[in-house]
Amino acid sequence: MRSGGATAVILSRRLGAVSLLVLLLIAAAAEGSKSGSGDGKAHNYEEALRKSLLYFEAQRSGRLPHGQRVPWRDHSGLTDGLEQGVDLVGGYYDAGDHVKFGLPMAFTVTMLSWSMIEYGDDVAAAGELAHALEAIKWGTDYFIKAHTQPDELWAEVGDGDTDHYCWQRPEDMTTSRQAYKVDRDHPGSDVAGETAAAMAAASMVFRKSNPHYAHLLLHHAQQLFEFADGYRGQYDSSIAEVKSYYASVSGYKDELLWAALWLHRATGKAAYLDYVVHNAHDFGGTGWAITEFSWDVKYAGVQILAARLLLRGEHTAEQKRTLERYQAKAEHYVCACLGRNAAGGEDANVERSPGGMLYIRQWNNMQYVTNAAFLLSTYADYLAEAGVETVTCAGGETAGAGEVAALARAQVDYVLGTNPRGVSYLVGYGAKYPARVHHRAASIVPYKHSKQFIGCSQGFDHWYGRRSSNPNVLVGAIVGGPDRSDRFRDNRENYMQTEACTYNTAPMVGMFAKLNRMAREEREQRAATAAEM
Repeated sequence: MRSGGATAVILSRRLGAVSLLVLLLIAAAAEGSKSGSGDGKAHNYEEALRKSLLYFEAQRSGRLPHGQRVPWRDHSGLTDGLEQGVDLVGGYYDAGDHVKFGLPMAFTVTMLSWSMIEYGDDVAAAGELAHALEAIKWGTDYFIKAHTQPDELWAEVGDGDTDHYCWQRPEDMTTSRQAYKVDRDHPGSDVAGETAAAMAAASMVFRKSNPHYAHLLLHHAQQLFEFADGYRGQYDSSIAEVKSYYASVSGYKDELLWAALWLHRATGKAAYLDYVVHNAHDFGGTGWAITEFSWDVKYAGVQILAARLLLRGEHTAEQKRTLERYQAKAEHYVCACLGRNAAGGEDANVERSPGGMLYIRQWNNMQYVTNAAFLLSTYADYLAEAGVETVTCAGGETAGAGEVAALARAQVDYVLGTNPRGVSYLVGYGAKYPARVHHRAASIVPYKHSKQFIGCSQGFDHWYGRRSSNPNVLVGAIVGGPDRSDRFRDNRENYMQTEACTYNTAPMVGMFAKLNRMAREEREQRAATAAEM
């Protein structure tokens, strides 16, 4: 599974005064995306945004609403939690199977919310605000249900082992729907912390449009953080079943720092920032120099959020030195992606494929690409807001803020088809994209077309091994992607490359929205320049 996420006119509200070098580097990246895309044209980021949000509707569990836009899905998991006497209907299937794993689901919602916090105006300008809010709320509604007591959170529904033995549509599920929880006696600081982060971030998204709901989310977030911090432990020690699928390799301390930063941003309460500063060393926040960011490893995100506070001057004199240490680690991550940590040791930089893709590991590498693009983009924005034009790398090297933004855009364009194979790894976008995604529902005839029951092994017998394309296009999904040599085999059985996950696509909602705005401004600038000639 996934053990293992012309001129660029950015003279608007985010960037302020930017050097000519910044503009030239971003413009160069834009030109590169045009020449590298399969049809020779610039990428249509608005289309990519629209399709990315559609994907979350395909991943819905529970009773689907009347406005459901993915016609080949129907109601599923309607008895989830029944055996335990709790309503756990809803939420998301994280990938191509039907287990509801709480940790990656919460990270998905955190990244969707962060996308909206940074680039929500751009999402709205593209006409996708309502769909983005629906995508977040589908997750947070479920978290509210799953948080049944202040110190109790249901963290998984379904059994990974039995689920993987079957190839069925979610509407036909015959596999176990056992539910697993963390509580005082069986702690899970990582999953509780990430869920707190998700609900705190989401509360900021709904603050204007639905203040009552935002308040409710913040209440749950604060309770979950207190639970996560007060009863510390890894959730995979309390829920042994999850170890084969979403083991918490990084432990729970990164999630505690992550949740505290999001609660500080949502509430402005000094106690949460004090927590991040006080625990900086013991929790690894200023000790770990990280080169990846994912549903499991949050340190790079923690460090960039902390650096934002430093850049904005939102700290006391006593907190400044610790925040500077956080920023140094944040810039190690940024420089690692740029390949600029010259004196940082053998593993100080992120490997690149010949086509320029950031490469971390073979299993679902695209999650690291999309999450890196988002972190790089937001950090470039934070630097520009503060009027800072360079980052400092190991060995005394420096890199321009424009280079950081350009790399973020290059990674997005790689996903959309600016790569040696000319393949879009965003399903449904472009002329060439994966047709045999490792996904049970997409690979079987739609339930609405054929309600004939498909048993556990029948799906393997009749659908899994077919060489033909999936009958349903999983629009907006971002698959695991190519290997370190840009090679990709479009085969349903090649799940390391063809399975898609919600946390691959979530950060791209913000990226597509931002790049769509930038592309529009570039077009307007070119038109204005042409009119003056």
